[in-house]
Amino acid sequence: MRMRSGGPAMAAPEESLRRRKVGNAGAEPGSPPGPGPGCDPTGCSARLRAGTFWLTRIVLLRALAFIYFVAFLVAFHQNKQLIGDRGLLPCRTYLKSVQQYFRGPVGWDAVSYAPTVLWLLDWSHMDSNLDALALLGLGVSSFVLVTGCANMVLMATLWVLYMSLVNVGQIWYSFGWESQLLETGFLGIFLCPLWTLSRLPTGTPPSQIVLWGFRWLIFRIMLGAGLIKIRGDQCWRDLTCMDFHYETQPVPNPAAYFLHQSPWWVHRFETLSNHFLELVVPFFIFLGRRMCILHGALQILFQVVLIISGNLSFLNWLTMVPSVACFDDATLGFLFPSGPGGLKDRVLKLQEEAARGARPPLRYGCMVRRAVHMALGILVAWLSVPVVINLLSPTQIMNTSFNPLRIVNTYGAFGSITKERTEVILQGTASPNASTPDAVWEDYEFKCKPGDPGRRPCLISPYHHRLDWLMWFAAFQTYEHNEWIIHLAGRLLANDAMAVSLLALNPFEDRAPPRWVRGEHYRYKFSRPGGQHAAAGKWWVRKRIGPYFPPLSLRDLEDYFRSREWPYPELE
Repeated sequence: MRMRSGGPAMAAPEESLRRRKVGNAGAEPGSPPGPGPGCDPTGCSARLRAGTFWLTRIVLLRALAFIYFVAFLVAFHQNKQLIGDRGLLPCRTYLKSVQQYFRGPVGWDAVSYAPTVLWLLDWSHMDSNLDALALLGLGVSSFVLVTGCANMVLMATLWVLYMSLVNVGQIWYSFGWESQLLETGFLGIFLCPLWTLSRLPTGTPPSQIVLWGFRWLIFRIMLGAGLIKIRGDQCWRDLTCMDFHYETQPVPNPAAYFLHQSPWWVHRFETLSNHFLELVVPFFIFLGRRMCILHGALQILFQVVLIISGNLSFLNWLTMVPSVACFDDATLGFLFPSGPGGLKDRVLKLQEEAARGARPPLRYGCMVRRAVHMALGILVAWLSVPVVINLLSPTQIMNTSFNPLRIVNTYGAFGSITKERTEVILQGTASPNASTPDAVWEDYEFKCKPGDPGRRPCLISPYHHRLDWLMWFAAFQTYEHNEWIIHLAGRLLANDAMAVSLLALNPFEDRAPPRWVRGEHYRYKFSRPGGQHAAAGKWWVRKRIGPYFPPLSLRDLEDYFRSREWPYPELE
């Protein structure tokens, strides 16, 4: 039986097919079908378009505010003990030395050498000044973190406050992440409107120049870290550095103990991955939207791994911040709830208005902002010249500022890896004679650095115990290179409450102060899982190398303190 081509059996399918084609005629290839006639627009999920950065700005500001909050919290807890009136390196003494160097009253030369608002305050109550700066910083950063709202005034306040601490912090603030926070914070000032406090200030969209400033920052951070490794320690080139890193890093955490035990091929893979992420991935930023997003995701994942494997203060948390600038609203939309009137919905309406060509009239304030952003771009480009020269130089230096405001800096980390871990252990004794064999020496324990072999490594990131880090550096040198450690010994001889507050254990608490304090040099290694030391509950195995500094009494240090204008310790 033969069917007719125009019969009723074929008419309905052909008509249905024609209707489907007409219904999708305006759709792009591969796009999802539009909502049906019965779909309520408020209940249908609308996707954000790529290319805008309204939500990106909110995430960036909150992330930056979190880092500021941690940094000011560390400052509030430790500044008085480190740089206060009775600190180990008083900042009043430092400012006086700067003033004397420029031979006269406080002038432009002194202020430009050490920019800080402390020049304007009363130095007779430096502890109160330091607390005021830290508390103000905590208050402003908390507001931005909780609300997601910021303007140029608030962000500039945070930057000035922290710069004022860094520039008088001396060796305690000599870490690369201090300058990195100041550069990141400086860019954050120009991410905001001047006065408006709104999470979505529709009149001031995020500037592409500022966003590219953040991307340029993360590019330099990662590339600088990669280049300093390749040019530095031979172990980075023969892929053996990770055999030592977990054990010898400044302040290991519990995960580092287990990661150190990994097979050799895992350590080789880790080193190769590090080179790929620091030397190759940074160039993804310049290869279009998708590669830029991939760069941001890889770098954030890399920093998360570093956070898990060590206590590098807030460095890794801070390094995530500029990586956020690699993501647009379409990428970060999942972080925000959907629904009418929400931030996501409001951004979608802004995108729809822009797609229709509805642009607000160009106001005078917008023109000024554009001019300011252009000036910022030119300034960053100009200040980047010595930074780029340093990156290209075979004698590259790391963690250096080329201007006192620390706006554009050079970065790098772990250019060399120590193969053995040494520690300085401070000990005290109540014995009247320090040289007798029966003198009982008791160890002081620090908050986080290795001491008692049976104590579990700490987990504190993103917090930062500054004294513990400097004790790690001091173990590489002699006490003559670190005079502050003798100052600390003098404070311990007096049971000084402020100095003791930096420690986890004072063996002379509620007792008479020690008559003598000494420094002992030890070599530390992780215990071997399953070995006798691990079975005894010890995380570390240590062996004495020799004395770091000889036994000292308070009387021995009197002239030493006076020659350096340090407050002489008073017995508690």
